[in-house]
Amino acid sequence: MGLKDDLERYREVGEEKRQDLSEFIQYGDMGQSLPDEVKIPIKIVDLPEFAYDQRDMGGVGQGDGDTPDVGQPVGEPQPQPGDGDGDEDGEPGEEGGEHEYYEMDPEEFAQELDEELGFDLDPKGKKVIEEKEGDFTDITRTGPASTLDFERLFKKGLKRKLAMDFDENYLQEALRVEGWGPAKVFEWAREQHIPVSRPWIETAYEDIPREERDRWTSIEEMEANVERESTATRIRRDGIDEVPFRRDDERYRYPEIVEEREKNVVVVNIRDVSGSMREKKRELVERTFTPLDWYLTGKYDNAEFVYIAHDADAWEVEREEFFGIRSGGGTRISSAYDLAAELLEERYPWNEWNRYVFAAGDSENSSNDTEERVIPAMEEIPANLHAYVETQPSGNAINATHAEEVEEHFGGDSNVAVAYVSSPEDVVDAIYTILSTEQREEVTAS
Repeated sequence: MGLKDDLERYREVGEEKRQDLSEFIQYGDMGQSLPDEVKIPIKIVDLPEFAYDQRDMGGVGQGDGDTPDVGQPVGEPQPQPGDGDGDEDGEPGEEGGEHEYYEMDPEEFAQELDEELGFDLDPKGKKVIEEKEGDFTDITRTGPASTLDFERLFKKGLKRKLAMDFDENYLQEALRVEGWGPAKVFEWAREQHIPVSRPWIETAYEDIPREERDRWTSIEEMEANVERESTATRIRRDGIDEVPFRRDDERYRYPEIVEEREKNVVVVNIRDVSGSMREKKRELVERTFTPLDWYLTGKYDNAEFVYIAHDADAWEVEREEFFGIRSGGGTRISSAYDLAAELLEERYPWNEWNRYVFAAGDSENSSNDTEERVIPAMEEIPANLHAYVETQPSGNAINATHAEEVEEHFGGDSNVAVAYVSSPEDVVDAIYTILSTEQREEVTAS
């Protein structure tokens, strides 16, 4: 095994030792990641490297380590780069230890989270971006000769041939029964389910010499002495000379029109930034929303995000400031849903975009706002999934009832998920609650 193989093996070990996905979501440093790049810390020792022993550096113009150079004090070691309390490049302890990261894109993150939580979500495309011809699966009665479905035509004709076929010799022997004529033989043939026409029988009867028309004294004698030959036996022996085609049998193939749909998604993230939303609560919101953003980015072809902050009023913000804002005002959650409805209607029509509306806070809301305004707004905004995440690190406050009211109203048979997060340990369960609601709705729809 060479040096290159050794290095590859060390990298594999590093990837195996990266922080567990659940552990990363709950406790990891998400600040190193970007919206399109997830960096998970690696627990790994430094890669091996070659280094010369400073005490054994021979070479031209140098002693062998025993004989001092001119002017060098005997018995005093020469200072080496990096020795001492400091040098001109920096002070002791100025540089921190280097960290290694396992980098993955949102698509890989989504795949791993699916495996971690046991999901297999299959987002549906909405906006039609292209119509193209698919397989020639559809059939019409007219079309260019080049698209004639000859195989279908041949099968139709062959079935007709087999349905019309009968043992001519057997019928001719029946015409040789004493006292039987064409009418009697035709009646008998119908009883035997022999597909012969009356004109054929009459013509065949005329071709039989008169002295042969009384060969058999009864039909029973004829049946006992003449074996009826099956259609399959005759075809194997003689083959098929012709297949009776009809114009009505003709069918022409044309391609199915396939609509290529782009999987677009918009995620509206709503956060309570009122005075009660202190640092620990804000951190729990970030730990829940950020992995959901990565997940949906990885699942869809095109993902866009809207961030809405609110206290008693609501306003749109950039992602960079979304998790850090804190105001001193009160709380009116409906203001955020009013703004969300306005932005979605203006920018992201429901017939073209999949929609997710995620809100988070400590469940404190102004009196009657949840029942009278928020719940009706959630019912009126078309979305794949609505979710509310309650963050209460120190337990529920007396007036923190928003999550319970929403959960009680919608129950478990809707596209609304409610999750409770009181510590980082609850984050993965909250994500599972939200995504499992989405999967349940997907299965129901299909």
